[in-house]
Amino acid sequence: MDYFQSIVLGTLQGVSELFPISSLGHSVVLPHMLGWDIHQNDEYFLSFLVATHLATALVLFGFFWNDWMRILAGLGRSLRHRGIAPDDADAKLGWLLVVGTIPAGLIGLLLEHSLRNLFASPRSAAFFLMVNGVLLLGAERLRRRAPAHADGDPDTRIATELTWRSAILVGTAQALALIPGISRSGAAMGGGLRAGLSHEDAARYAFLLATPIIGAAALLKLPDLFGSAGDGVRGPALVGALFSAVSAYLAVRFLMRYLRTHTFTPFGVYCLVAGGIATVAIAVG
Repeated sequence: MDYFQSIVLGTLQGVSELFPISSLGHSVVLPHMLGWDIHQNDEYFLSFLVATHLATALVLFGFFWNDWMRILAGLGRSLRHRGIAPDDADAKLGWLLVVGTIPAGLIGLLLEHSLRNLFASPRSAAFFLMVNGVLLLGAERLRRRAPAHADGDPDTRIATELTWRSAILVGTAQALALIPGISRSGAAMGGGLRAGLSHEDAARYAFLLATPIIGAAALLKLPDLFGSAGDGVRGPALVGALFSAVSAYLAVRFLMRYLRTHTFTPFGVYCLVAGGIATVAIAVG
């Protein structure tokens, strides 16, 4: 991997990890279509992804810093009092995130390598990119309308609307992102819509939920970047991480404004079109 490729893929990772369009799917399809000798199961590419994922997680943590400080304080209060006070929305949101993280983490530990190896081909990633588009459009069509209380604190709205069962379902849905072409953020956002959240609140919850999962996965594999698997790729990985961080910040800032008044439909249409074009290009190429 050269530095130009790391800039392109790092920028792509930052945007597509947060936009509901599957970063892994794009990381599989784009190098193939550009004729780059980069494959998602190559050790050096996995080391590159560790750096870009860690950068994305740090950006999300920083962007939602105030939310996380409140959530962590709420978790601390609930532990001290051995329960969640009825009016402590921060504590409830914190435990909703814990509950949502557990199924995604367990499924990831058990099935990550199997699913990625099974669906590692560009043709498969392009197909599931179209599936991702269908899921986004379906979530829009089947969503439960959010109550008309757009004003007020978003974290309180999320804690009020989400049930424990919904948190488990949304967390489990995130595990679909182990399949290249299915978006982690898209699965969580779609689950949030079905649970009755607004588009903006569904995105906020998805990003809060993704932060510990992406960060923990990257930290677990960080030794790979500094081991033999990272030989020859550390420089490009650091450059890619920098560009990933910048693009992730711009992406989350844009989305949190855009989704106040817009839906996920354009992203669903994009996935259908991009997946279709990629499928045809791969077939004739």
